[in-house]
Amino acid sequence: MDRKVLIFAAATLTPALLLGLAATLGGLWGLLALLYLTGFALAMDALVRFVVGPADTAEFPDADILSITLALLHFVLLALALWALSGGAGLGWIESIPVLLGFGLFFGQISNSNAHELIHRADRRLFALGMWVYISLLFGHHTSAHRQVHHRFVATDADPSTAQLDESFYDFAPRAWWDGFRAGYEMEQARSSRLAAGKRRVNPYVVYVGGAAGCLLAVLLLFGLGGLLVYLLLAAHAQTQLLLSDYVQHYGLTRRRLPDGRTEPVGVQHSWNAPHWFSALMLLNAPRHSAHHAQPGLPYAALTLPGGLAAPSLPYSLPVMAVLALLPRHWRRVMNPRALAWRNAPMTAASAVTWAVQP
Repeated sequence: MDRKVLIFAAATLTPALLLGLAATLGGLWGLLALLYLTGFALAMDALVRFVVGPADTAEFPDADILSITLALLHFVLLALALWALSGGAGLGWIESIPVLLGFGLFFGQISNSNAHELIHRADRRLFALGMWVYISLLFGHHTSAHRQVHHRFVATDADPSTAQLDESFYDFAPRAWWDGFRAGYEMEQARSSRLAAGKRRVNPYVVYVGGAAGCLLAVLLLFGLGGLLVYLLLAAHAQTQLLLSDYVQHYGLTRRRLPDGRTEPVGVQHSWNAPHWFSALMLLNAPRHSAHHAQPGLPYAALTLPGGLAAPSLPYSLPVMAVLALLPRHWRRVMNPRALAWRNAPMTAASAVTWAVQP
């Protein structure tokens, strides 16, 4: 396995191991898992300066191996979490709190980042694996909404996942969830209507909604009402992490209207990036967000940060900014001046770098 992919593996698989021990053994393991995902990651970002460059291989097969491993592990950990937190492990309520929070952070940050990676793969098997991770988190529609809506309309009013200047996360989250669901459905319906006569296509929303209903029923039958409640809490926690990520990474950035009436193409100036190394490893380089919008199908191991001052940069790591987003007054004080500076900046050679957007 490529040495640089091994570094991603160490950062993402360690919390999975700690959570597995927490679910089966209880005690301090839950607290250790939670501390790894929060305090340890924050300390490593702050204390160590280290940049993981792109992997050396051209096809990045090792990156796919890690993504497959994380996706399969997601389902194992989800079942383990439901078993442990519904009473199977005999955890006390004090032990259960860090275990619940730790699993929620893992699903919302690492599983989400990995599923996001997989739904951009051309290989239909990898795509399906990422889709089912989202379905298991009761967020299957994100598979369509992210690719068909967000990447096409990012940094415009037509994108539900782009937070407007001064919009709080609490206003953004319900709007982004429902409008994303609706817009993704409309996009899939439009794709179906464009098919040649005689060809039939099942709207993937049938799979998203049906799969979610199947997951809920399976959890109820296997783990009872207590397990169902835990499942809903974990899914809500994970979805909140995903929505926070969208909120932070595009807050207040807009694509300008060109003289001919068209919207300018997507450029580096339309995504917030974060250079903090350890959280980037845990999130599979999701904070290198401008590069992802440049080439959505590029594997995480190949993503790089924009050079110089060409792109917006967050003052703190993505997880820290997600916490700050929960405090709207403080968030606006930190982010509004930065967002306004980019909105009002003249179009320069550096900021005018643009890329093609997937349809």
